[in-house]
Amino acid sequence: MGRWEPGARDRIADAALELFTEGGFAATTVPQITARAGLTTRTFFRHFADKRDVLFADEDEIPLAITGLLAVAPLSTPTIEVIGGGLRGLVSDYEPRRDQLRARLLIIQSDDSLRERYLRKLSVMSAAMVAGFRQRGTDGRVADVAAKIGSTLFGFAYDRWLATGETRSLSELIDETLDLFGSEFAASTAT
Repeated sequence: MGRWEPGARDRIADAALELFTEGGFAATTVPQITARAGLTTRTFFRHFADKRDVLFADEDEIPLAITGLLAVAPLSTPTIEVIGGGLRGLVSDYEPRRDQLRARLLIIQSDDSLRERYLRKLSVMSAAMVAGFRQRGTDGRVADVAAKIGSTLFGFAYDRWLATGETRSLSELIDETLDLFGSEFAASTAT
């Protein structure tokens, strides 16, 4: 395959994931990734700033997706339902990529700097939710709490979804987590 063929970005990502899995993140170099992908290092740097960026390629898209999903929910929708709908919309294309995302998470968990960046990604998600709720006219404190709840619920469901042996869909796990939270919250605040 030539370096100018379409799909260079995906080829780089696939090659990097294979090499990170085989030899570890720290031991893998950009030239190894590009050789595996059949591309040049120049092509690599046209798509990614460094090898960490391969694992976090969707990072810039998440805030826009979240604020967009929150914006389309009717204003009369309860906050917890907005969170659920937004999360389900965000993950709608994750299901076919489960094995790839599972491998990616194992790589991230193996490296301190990657774990830190992953946590930053969750923080970016939370900030996007705050912005989305505020754009809806939600009170600032409520927006802050809703965003924290939403990002925590997402992290919990996502980690369960990628656990070995888990067969339920990510949407099902989001719903189950929301139900668990909703019923526990209601029970704890009942008089």
